[in-house]
Amino acid sequence: MPNCTAREMPFAKLGRREIDVDFDGGDVSSDGGLLLLRQVERRLGLLKAVAEILPDPRSPLLVKHKTEEMLRQRVFGLCQGYEDLNDHDTLRNDLAVQTALERDTAGASSPTLCRFENRADRATAVATSRILVEQFIASFKEAPSELIFDFDATDDIVHGNQDGRHFSAYYDNYCFLPLYVFCGEQLLVAYLRPAKKDAALHAAAILKLLVTRLRQVWPEVRLLFRGDSGFCRPRLMNWCERNNVGYVIGLAKNSRLHTLSEGWYDAASSAFEKTQTPQRHFGEFAYAAGSWSRLRRVIVKAEHNAQGANPRFVVTTLGNPPQELYERGYCARGEMENRIKECQLGLFADRTSCHLWWPNQFRLLLASLAYVLMERLRAIGLAGTELARAQVGTIRLRLLKIGAVIVRNTRRVRFFLASAFPHRDAFQTAAQRFASG
Repeated sequence: MPNCTAREMPFAKLGRREIDVDFDGGDVSSDGGLLLLRQVERRLGLLKAVAEILPDPRSPLLVKHKTEEMLRQRVFGLCQGYEDLNDHDTLRNDLAVQTALERDTAGASSPTLCRFENRADRATAVATSRILVEQFIASFKEAPSELIFDFDATDDIVHGNQDGRHFSAYYDNYCFLPLYVFCGEQLLVAYLRPAKKDAALHAAAILKLLVTRLRQVWPEVRLLFRGDSGFCRPRLMNWCERNNVGYVIGLAKNSRLHTLSEGWYDAASSAFEKTQTPQRHFGEFAYAAGSWSRLRRVIVKAEHNAQGANPRFVVTTLGNPPQELYERGYCARGEMENRIKECQLGLFADRTSCHLWWPNQFRLLLASLAYVLMERLRAIGLAGTELARAQVGTIRLRLLKIGAVIVRNTRRVRFFLASAFPHRDAFQTAAQRFASG
């Protein structure tokens, strides 16, 4: 008997052939690349370490979904592009998902995952943040000679009545103001903050914790703080100078700085008028703002182009020549903004839609854990391939979203990946590298 309630999907014929379409293909997954994420996690042990510190008040006799399994399900889902908990009501039955979770039955439902997130508290956030730092330390085979910490804040727009929401005049919206700390492409800190505070809120305290821990492991390492003018605060600079931490920090423009750098402005403006080509002149001088305790070295970039003058200032403890310090030292921090975009846009770190504060902080950390897995996949598994510099969204699209027919029986789980998959070599390379360590 025909199913009269079935929804027909009429597609144009292929020549004389009819095209019939229905969702009855059986155990077929569009997420065959989950095997790679499973391989990365088995080698790193990142999510396993986090699961061990997460609170679990449930009775062990009634537990159907272990904490590590739910953590994997949530983080792997973000890596695969599933930001919504409701997605997991269907995904939990996907054999690729179950294999990645080390299960042979359905994963957790969206209500179960929601309860899991809402168990998070301050201790959870602190312990998870420590594991991010320990993972960073473990990524080095030898002690590094220099580490540069890039600090930056970004807006996380909220659309409900979440705890801690405030209006930001700078961003002209209700938002949170998370603080990120990167070293190169590796993420060390993702810290949720309310938008009513200063952009540098707790930056000095976080820097102190990082420096203390890293010098316990590498006493001789040279450390450098880098940030924009939002972090140019006397307390932070004083601490860096007392503790032998170098810094290069943007400095907001004011009339006094303009007066001190007037000679370079005039030279850049005159050269532009003569050549009609953009001009950049660099210089330096000693300067102390009213809240500073001492004179500090300030680098000036006096730029003039068709749009007019574009001055920039940087305060630093470093002794490099002005142009080198600005262009190769300070401007390099702009790469961190790409990493933040990967977290916010590619891995949904801005999906902080829980009502309570600490579950939202935990969601930010879940996205951070997903970033670490994807970054390690890129840095180790994909080094030397065509995807070695790809962003996480590109890696997901080209390497992880693979069609697969899955057959599971008592002896094995077989993934029949798409025969026409164009990035087979990169997939095999990454799998072999993590399998061999």
